[in-house]
Amino acid sequence: MTRVLLVDDQALVRSGFSLILSVEDDLEVVGEAGDGATAIELTRTLRPDIVLMDVQMPVMDGIEATRRIVAEDLAKVLVLTTFDHDEYVFDGLAAGASGFLLKNSDAEHLVEAVRTVAAGHALLAPQITRRVIEQMVAGERHPLGGSVDTAQTGARPADAPPAGLALLTPREREVLELIGTGLSNAEIARALFLGEATVKTHVSNVLSKLHLRDRVQAVVLAHRAGLV
Repeated sequence: MTRVLLVDDQALVRSGFSLILSVEDDLEVVGEAGDGATAIELTRTLRPDIVLMDVQMPVMDGIEATRRIVAEDLAKVLVLTTFDHDEYVFDGLAAGASGFLLKNSDAEHLVEAVRTVAAGHALLAPQITRRVIEQMVAGERHPLGGSVDTAQTGARPADAPPAGLALLTPREREVLELIGTGLSNAEIARALFLGEATVKTHVSNVLSKLHLRDRVQAVVLAHRAGLV
């Protein structure tokens, strides 16, 4: 059973998400919060597996709440964002979010996103992947004017590829390239004619050898290293 905490300043939105998730046999909504500060306290108390986190909220926004929750290793955070606010994704990456989901996603995508993050995989909504990567590759500038934190993203300058890249086997390098294009494990398995369990092992090896926190960092690194 995956325990989920819902965080959004609109009660109607929380009710809708709760209704969608509660009907699933493997998902349980354990609490709701209307701001980031309350979310942190409830996360410490309820210890959910996943926090579904909105960004714009009173008292404390979702990015700061995400940063504190991840810093204390309390739960994985799935950030709700919109297509028009790239800066939230950059800030969420730096804060340690495990995934990003468009707020207008349908019920099926919401459920699948929660399951994906709960299983230990990072998730970046396909609609925003290209914009995020293009911004990060094009000069290391944050959309708000600051520089991208490469220590947080796992990225390196294009002329200094990560040393661990040489440790990858040819197959692992292929897998990294396909991760960089935004493919899921199932899609990579089909592309390489491999079993999904085998792909999962390759992905784990790639993350370990390159010292990456999750799949999102792998996507960024693949682009920065010129593999995609």
